[in-house]
Amino acid sequence: MEELWKYAALFGVGAFAGFVNIMAGGGSTLTLPALIFLGLDGPTANGTNRVAILIQNISAVASFRSEKYSSFKLGFKMAAFTLPGAVAGAVFAAVIPDELFRVVLAFVLVGVAITMLIPKRKTPTTEFGEEANPPWTLYLALFGIGFYGGFIQVGVGFILMLALHGLLNVSLARVNMHKVFIVLIYTVPALVVFVLADLVRWDFGLTMAAGNAGGAWLSAKLAVKKGDKIVKWFVAAAVVVVSLKLIGAF
Repeated sequence: MEELWKYAALFGVGAFAGFVNIMAGGGSTLTLPALIFLGLDGPTANGTNRVAILIQNISAVASFRSEKYSSFKLGFKMAAFTLPGAVAGAVFAAVIPDELFRVVLAFVLVGVAITMLIPKRKTPTTEFGEEANPPWTLYLALFGIGFYGGFIQVGVGFILMLALHGLLNVSLARVNMHKVFIVLIYTVPALVVFVLADLVRWDFGLTMAAGNAGGAWLSAKLAVKKGDKIVKWFVAAAVVVVSLKLIGAF
């Protein structure tokens, strides 16, 4: 009976996180702390969270593909540069002490919360597709982003969107298309590292993934106007509270 409420909670958190990821981004700021609060140590929560991330991004890529909105050639090229960093980051995450991971996570969550509240400057964009020719600085950035994603994942979507939007100068729709594909590709080897290190609780991960997929589907269908502003403030407040709890402030 005790496990049932945990599964229900994970499904609910996953559903909301999936909704947030479509509306505003930053769903891992909710799922990762939830896994820790439900009894997993930091590294295992980190590994388990990758199951939901993998499934969610498979769904997102398939959705873009069904709308004939894809650029796999360029996507694979960019994703390839994240792979070495992602594997290195995942290995580091697998061996880091739980106490240190919690402190790092707390500060990362606060940082993500702050960036979510900073107004974004609107810049002219184009609709580059397969013909896009990214600058070399983007590939350098992708290696570092891969390491961060493999290590902790939280907020990597915001970092990727910033890099892709700024250096590719394409529309946010195409940025999001590339983002979910890149995250999908580097999550595969990262998850393998966590699996080999026995840092994945599959029942928790799959339960949360089911909620994640459902929340994302509902969010896309509703497409609430300006709903992202409300969600950003809500998530920002939540992660600040969680971060203070993680570092023992109360």
